[in-house]
Amino acid sequence: MKPRANLLNFEDARQTLLASAVPLNATETLPLLAALGRTLAQAIMSPISVPGFDNSAMDGYALNVQNIEELPAHFPVTQRIAAGQTGTPLAPNTAARIFTGAPVPEGANVVVPQEHTQDREGSIALTHPIEQMQHIRCKGEDIAAGGLVLAAGQRLGAPHLAMLASIGVATATVFKPLNVGVFFTGDELTEPGQALAPGAIYNSNRYAINALLAQLGCTVNDYGIVRDSAEATREALSKAARENDVIITCGGVSVGEEDHVKAAVIALGSLDLWQISMKPGKPLAYGRVGQADFIGLPGNPVSAFVTFLLMARPFLLKRMGATDTALKYLTATANFDWPKPDRRREFLRVKITQDASGTPVLDLWPNQGSGVMSSLAWADGLVDLPSETKIARGDTLRYLSLSELQY
Repeated sequence: MKPRANLLNFEDARQTLLASAVPLNATETLPLLAALGRTLAQAIMSPISVPGFDNSAMDGYALNVQNIEELPAHFPVTQRIAAGQTGTPLAPNTAARIFTGAPVPEGANVVVPQEHTQDREGSIALTHPIEQMQHIRCKGEDIAAGGLVLAAGQRLGAPHLAMLASIGVATATVFKPLNVGVFFTGDELTEPGQALAPGAIYNSNRYAINALLAQLGCTVNDYGIVRDSAEATREALSKAARENDVIITCGGVSVGEEDHVKAAVIALGSLDLWQISMKPGKPLAYGRVGQADFIGLPGNPVSAFVTFLLMARPFLLKRMGATDTALKYLTATANFDWPKPDRRREFLRVKITQDASGTPVLDLWPNQGSGVMSSLAWADGLVDLPSETKIARGDTLRYLSLSELQY
């Protein structure tokens, strides 16, 4: 079987969505600790070299070795240099007691770990072979003065903040967060803490989507539950469009008589993308309402979660200035069979475990239904399976890390 002709190819839909994502122009300068998770708006060059001086990578002895091929029987220890101190020039074939991070004295060309020496009453003898410049961290070997440290478009994680701090940079100019309005459609929805009426369900999508948006650093305006009526849907869309850069909804974009979101978007703006050849997540929609982008996620919890990660997340990242929106794949061996493939591209919930030999393998959650939220709470990855593809135990599969997709 082939995918229905009116369903959009997954890659084409993703590229269309990304091509529509216009980065923000608004920026702000923040202290480093306040910039975590934000995207750099300006490249940062290093004002200094890191390290700023040659220093020892070991607790041990700095030596001025004249000839590595003809070593003296012992090296007199003439000084002691701790981190933060500066020694004096080291005479030929002498040693300085030195500690990790301490500046290497002028003339030193080898650092020997203390466990590779023997104490000879004011001198040391070597017990292991040595090499020129061993265990010396050279000035600028990490970062060169004037060199590019981080490019514009880089999302700032903990290692990036540490790198900026290491060159003395205290602030970063970053893109301002997006204002994202969210609402959730359906007369059946009930908030946790309230009693469930017959036929009602709890609104789990609200908590998933709000949490995912918060992890991206978006400013979220949550308009709650919108009941199934054309008028209520148009009112909610109009209000959200006036107050936000992007609108994200859950539900109401399929083909049922009570699915009012699609019609409301068309009436108030434009619908540029609808129905993707992917499972779960077919009803995904994209368009515009006023000056705001609109992304309509499916109502089923797994479909909403997966399409947010694969479609909405890269769109939002690009709008916030990020340049890296590519899917990052890993590979592992299947510990299951998948004999009945779908005509759509499938994303299967899996977890990395180990077989009897200790080899990493992918286990499959037994119920891959689009409403089975327990599969996502259990899983740590999504197998990306092309349409009409079977899996046999032992096959090598490519998958996406869920933790990477939520960063």
